[in-house]
Amino acid sequence: MQLELIRNATLKITYGGHVLLIDPYFAPRHSLPSFTGRSPNPMTELPGSIDGILQGVELVIVSHLHTDHFDTVAKERVSKTLPLLCQPGDESSIRESGFTDVTTLLQTTVWQGITITPRQGSHGLGPVVEKMGHVIGFTLEAPGEPTVYWAGDTVLYPPVADTIGQVSPDIIITHSCGARWDGDLIVMDAEQTVAVSRLAPQAIVVATHMEALDHATITRQDLRQAANTAGIDPSHLLIPADGETLHLSR
Repeated sequence: MQLELIRNATLKITYGGHVLLIDPYFAPRHSLPSFTGRSPNPMTELPGSIDGILQGVELVIVSHLHTDHFDTVAKERVSKTLPLLCQPGDESSIRESGFTDVTTLLQTTVWQGITITPRQGSHGLGPVVEKMGHVIGFTLEAPGEPTVYWAGDTVLYPPVADTIGQVSPDIIITHSCGARWDGDLIVMDAEQTVAVSRLAPQAIVVATHMEALDHATITRQDLRQAANTAGIDPSHLLIPADGETLHLSR
């Protein structure tokens, strides 16, 4: 498989002979409000043109409707006729934006030979979850490809650990910027990302969703330093830059 980190959670994945776009967030740098007062968002530009990012895309997956996962620019630029998978409850809003081929990821779905299974996530723990709303992750499986677990906007909690144990993924994609909302952790931080690496020593962990938003508390350098201190092999915890493409196998 080929994985290109665009920015934040936005990924372009070539998998099973097809091109998937995950959580498109195309807003220009500093065009959206700050979350914390530190900086307007996003804090970085896209690493390439939107036309280039969209080239070849055959399926779009939207994990939830926070603006840093599916923004106004993406809603305008992504083809309205592309098949789009979303979590239950988001389909009406997406259709209202003009998308005509929207399917809810209620259960395991097979698309063009790729098996896509929704997985539980929790956008924080405790009262903050009500503010953040429901989110999902998912796994990807296809003949000849590594099994991928895209954890999404979640902290490390028992259902995430259970998914790792049950699926035994080859690749785990985490959101690792340590974002906080009113002081509460809402995605994984360095400590939790290291813990994921230890839970799945057979897997390659790919840490994304970093250095793009002003409520993040962990940089790529912070994560690498924590992983090194914990004795995590750098080849088993990859921290790609925006625009970087990884070639991954079983």
